[in-house]
Amino acid sequence: MLPELRQDGWWLDDGVAHGGILLDLGRKVLLFFAWQGPSTELRHRAAMLELIRRAWPGWEVRWLYDGSAELREYVGLDPEYVRCRDSAPSLAPLLAPDDEDLAGPDPGGVVITVSTGRCHVASDVFDHPVREGAALLDRLADAPRHGVCRLHVNAGIHLDPERRHLGWWSLYSSPQAYQVPELWPDWMVEFWQDDWERHVRASDCFTPAAFDAGEEARAAVLVEAGKRRAVRARNRAQVTRPRTAPARSQVG
Repeated sequence: MLPELRQDGWWLDDGVAHGGILLDLGRKVLLFFAWQGPSTELRHRAAMLELIRRAWPGWEVRWLYDGSAELREYVGLDPEYVRCRDSAPSLAPLLAPDDEDLAGPDPGGVVITVSTGRCHVASDVFDHPVREGAALLDRLADAPRHGVCRLHVNAGIHLDPERRHLGWWSLYSSPQAYQVPELWPDWMVEFWQDDWERHVRASDCFTPAAFDAGEEARAAVLVEAGKRRAVRARNRAQVTRPRTAPARSQVG
C-alpha cells in the first residue's frame, strides 16, 4: 500500500491538508476526507457517498473524520507526524442571522445550540468551535442569537451546561477529532460524526429546511463533478500546450 509514502516523507500537516484519498488494493478499502465540496454539504453528502459506492462496487468506502492523521494511522505510520499542536485554535466568528456568509442554499456554518433554548451560528472557515473547549461558553454569552436555525449547515454542537454534556458533529474532516474530550475536562463528550439528525433530536432550535436527498441531490452532485472535470481538463491543456516559437522578423 503506497510504499513511496514513508514515515519521514513529504506529508501535509493536519492543519493544511484539505483532502486526501487512499486505496487499499488488497483489502478493497477506499479511504478519503475533504474540507469542502459536495461530500461536506448537508444536502448532498448522502448522495455523494452513494455515488462513490456505486462507482466502487465490492469496496468498503470509509470517511476519515481525523483527516491525514487517520490516513497515516491506517497504513501503520505515526499520526503525530502530521499533528499541528503548536498553534491555538483559530476562533470562528459568531454570525448574525443576516450575515451574507449565511446566504444561499448551502451556506455551511456551525450551528451551536444550548439546552437553555439558545441558538448561535459560527463560520465554518476556521477551526471547529468545539476545539475551543469550555471557553466557548464565554464567547456565546454575547453572541448573536438565531432563534431556530433552518440553515443547511455542515457542522454543529449541542451544549448542556447543567449536565456538563455535549454532542458534536461535522461533515468535513476536523483535525484531532477523536481527542476533543481532552479539551472539555469534566464534561461528557459525544462525537456524532456526520449524524446531524442526532442534533435535531437533541434540540428544538435546529431544524434544517427540508430537502431532497435522492435523485435531485444525485443530479446536483453529478453536475458539480462535471464542472470540476472541465476545469481540470482546461488546466491540464494549458500546462501541456506546447510553446510556439515567436516568428522571426523578415529583413530585406
